[in-house]
Amino acid sequence: MKKALLLTLAALTLAGCAHLPTGGVAPKPLFRDPVYDGAADVSIVYDKAAKDWKMFYTNRRATLKLPDKDVSWVHGTAIGIASSKDGLKWDYQGTASVPAACTGETLWAPELYAENGTYHMWLTIVPGVFKNWQGDRFIVHLTSPDLKTWACSDRLDLGTDRAIDASVVKKDGVYRLWFKDERKGSRLFTLESPDLKSWVRQPDPVIDTNAEGPKVFQFGGHYWLIADVWKGLMVLRSDDLKSWTPQPTRLLEQPGLQPTDNDKGQHPDVVVNDGKALIYYFVHQHKSPEAASDPTYGQRTVIQVAELKIGPDGWLTVDREAKFDARLKAPK
Repeated sequence: MKKALLLTLAALTLAGCAHLPTGGVAPKPLFRDPVYDGAADVSIVYDKAAKDWKMFYTNRRATLKLPDKDVSWVHGTAIGIASSKDGLKWDYQGTASVPAACTGETLWAPELYAENGTYHMWLTIVPGVFKNWQGDRFIVHLTSPDLKTWACSDRLDLGTDRAIDASVVKKDGVYRLWFKDERKGSRLFTLESPDLKSWVRQPDPVIDTNAEGPKVFQFGGHYWLIADVWKGLMVLRSDDLKSWTPQPTRLLEQPGLQPTDNDKGQHPDVVVNDGKALIYYFVHQHKSPEAASDPTYGQRTVIQVAELKIGPDGWLTVDREAKFDARLKAPK
């Protein structure tokens, strides 16, 4: 009897271990928000003081059961935080403490940027909770010395009352910020600044395609812009951050084969670390078994990670089924 009990406990232990990441392979999903199960729109930054990685994300209230077409669950959202020492195991850390004076009830799409001992965050603000998509949106800039205490910097003058989703890159002393202007056909536009204070909007859209959630980064000798076009991720390539060439194919358009990763990938972040480019994206759970009996279950979203590579034709590729080392190392 005792021997049988020990064997049973050993089998259960091994079964549990089978779900743990080994050899640097990330679990699927990489992260779920334990409060509302609606993690999305991540931005990942290295915390020098804590010597770990922080994931900031839109904390959608996905467990709310509301009437059809009522999108209040995507409003009234705080910014969630998770931390990880290695990029594999992420622990929920609560929500970001941001000043109410320059923000609002609905916080979306954090963009984190670190420079000279200061952390910067650009947040999309919706001043209220709405049942539809008609509320105004604007972007604010906040700063922090430690990723914990945030101070208001400024509200960006974007020339529109419906702007969301910032992405920031610095090149040759010039900061560039990409965003979606919903008043201009949901095209992506660019601001330029010498000091992160005074910004000048560039007149033309990046490309004549509606998109959201842009992420700009440098990898493999080129600059890349990846954005969500609601049928996979659009990819653009540039050498100067001004003229962009579209990739013929989209990324993460086809659903994955594994549970929780079996729908299109959306609104990405990309971390270039130790020579690798890791793409973090969210996936709706419409195809989960629970969705068969719960029509609101598909509101839930989880975070996944995959590795970007440059193919023989010079364009980005991603294999969401591939096993790879997803560990993050401290930046040099």
